[in-house]
Amino acid sequence: MTAIRLLLVDDDPLVRAGLSFMMGGADDIEIVGEAADGAEVEALVDRTRPDVVLMDIRMPTVDGLTATERLRAREDAPQVVVLTTFHADEQVLRALRAGAAGFVLKDTPPAEILAAVRRVAAGDPVLSPTVTRQLMRHAVGTAADTRRTRARERLAALNDREREVAVAVGRGLANAAIATGLFMSVATVKTHVSRILAKLDLNNRVQIALLAYDAGLLEEEQEER
Repeated sequence: MTAIRLLLVDDDPLVRAGLSFMMGGADDIEIVGEAADGAEVEALVDRTRPDVVLMDIRMPTVDGLTATERLRAREDAPQVVVLTTFHADEQVLRALRAGAAGFVLKDTPPAEILAAVRRVAAGDPVLSPTVTRQLMRHAVGTAADTRRTRARERLAALNDREREVAVAVGRGLANAAIATGLFMSVATVKTHVSRILAKLDLNNRVQIALLAYDAGLLEEEQEER
């Protein structure tokens, strides 16, 4: 099995040392580099070619948000998981909108951080349905009217079936649950998700969920029930 190549980015040397010790003990994870600031990230990514970047948000020169935006704008960008001390922070939302695959809290148990890296490397976002809903409510609460208008304009590109899948993704459902609820195969769900990402120029399912919430689709679904 090919090891997951991981880059650690945090301005606190003690945090980096702890993460390196914890991650380095896993047989399927290889620490390919460390950075103390977002300014170092792009050059390190070019040199080490990581699969996943574990990225602190608050750093002195170039913060993790800017570094994430720069990375995710590149072709063949690595997946990014942001490190934070907050459950629902505007900065976390900005990172997710920039294309981060999710976030983990700095006080998360080591086994869960390892699991998060593995999930992201496999293409799954690191947000539980509960945390996703919390973040989405926070997102909708700020500049809601303008954001809703823009989100609805973007979602107009989807057909009815794709729109249903987008709503299900926004509810935090896995592919199997979406397939059951919409009476389709898991393979068909995956195809719809891929088409939604391509049509809307999004990076991952988290961004689909954010857009669905911004557009008010989850509220409409609850009213129809």
